[in-house]
Amino acid sequence: MTKQELYETGKRFLSFTHWRNRLIFWCGAIVIGLIAAGFAYIADYAQKTFAGLVAFDRFLPLIICPLILGIAGWLTFVFAPSSTGSGIPQAIAALASQDSKERRNLLGPKVIFGKILFTTLGLLGGASIGREGPTVQVGAAILYLGASVANMSEEMSRSLILAGSAAGVAAAFNTPLAGIVFAIEEMARAYEHRYSGVVLTAIVLAGASSLSLLGNYNYFGAAIGGFSLNRDWLAIAILGVVGGILGASFALLLSKGISWISAQDKSAPLLKPVLFAAACGLIIAVLGLLTDGATYGSGYEQGKAFLHNGTAGSWGYTIAKFVATIASGYTGIPGGIFSPSLSIGAGFGASMASWFPSTPVSGMVLLGMTAYFAGVTQAPITAFVIVLEISGRQSMPVPLIAASIIAAAVSRMICPVSLYHALAKNFVAKVKEIHSGQNQETV
Repeated sequence: MTKQELYETGKRFLSFTHWRNRLIFWCGAIVIGLIAAGFAYIADYAQKTFAGLVAFDRFLPLIICPLILGIAGWLTFVFAPSSTGSGIPQAIAALASQDSKERRNLLGPKVIFGKILFTTLGLLGGASIGREGPTVQVGAAILYLGASVANMSEEMSRSLILAGSAAGVAAAFNTPLAGIVFAIEEMARAYEHRYSGVVLTAIVLAGASSLSLLGNYNYFGAAIGGFSLNRDWLAIAILGVVGGILGASFALLLSKGISWISAQDKSAPLLKPVLFAAACGLIIAVLGLLTDGATYGSGYEQGKAFLHNGTAGSWGYTIAKFVATIASGYTGIPGGIFSPSLSIGAGFGASMASWFPSTPVSGMVLLGMTAYFAGVTQAPITAFVIVLEISGRQSMPVPLIAASIIAAAVSRMICPVSLYHALAKNFVAKVKEIHSGQNQETV
């Protein structure tokens, strides 16, 4: 290195801008972890409050679900339309967008508050949603807000959106490796190596701040049981194929349904979304009644019970949770599909346990979770890594890898465009339409 190069390097290292940008980034990553931990607390409290109401009178959801989800749908539509749904499609759309106005619309300050408040309201109304997907959008929005405040370059802003999304996954599930894989596989199909340091730093800081409040834990606890490839190869293959079919069916129904609903909403922009959300709330309430309340909420407790109790599951729960999650997605309220999908997959695996009595039920549950999740997202590496980390079973990856690859391949045959990327295109089109309308009004 020449003296001039050494001088320029030292000048950059000692510059105010250099350290200001890094301080904003570090603080933002820590804030993501703290918000993820706080979000977990209030989401759990909302679900417990709803469970208390159901315990008081099991028929109350017939009133509560339509009422609260209708209100949540109205609030989302009026105050934070970019916070609707999972949040991952918005982060993907913002990452792909070349327009800073579009990114601000998808990741603005209102999104952070709307995502947390209205997701919590949805859980209070019994919706089959999770907080993990919303945490991804919140994480992306926080770091993008920091980039905007510091007036960072477009390239750096995009890298921080990627890092914030990965940090959101890592903090929400306490799964740092899954955060890295998710950033590479799902958020950035054209991932660039130079962003790796930014992503890793965000994950470490967000995870550390989240763990300081929640402690070190496995999301679903430590699973017991193992696989034998010689014994279980048929179970792996069949669950991979069926999980891929079920996951692709879910993705198609959700993405096509949301597109159709959005098209219908244009003729009556306020009334239809509210009434439709209330109608979906009634469906969710009826499904909850039919399953003794099992389909309400994120499905965390049900998934954990299937994994640890070692008892075969019921197809009734799997199908009812499947429908309840689609109905929740149709409401237009903020809410993720990570936890519900893992719960549906757990029920699917447990329901298939009687077909393969020599395979431990916990093993079937893990296979079902992995295969269904991979079928929904078409992200096989993320699927098996996240299941390994949340269950504490890092010692048996090969069967889960095989099931996830089979499921993703089958899913792609049925649904050529992955769920999150199909929904991301919808958000880009919607944002362009909003901007076009604003420009016409200006003219």
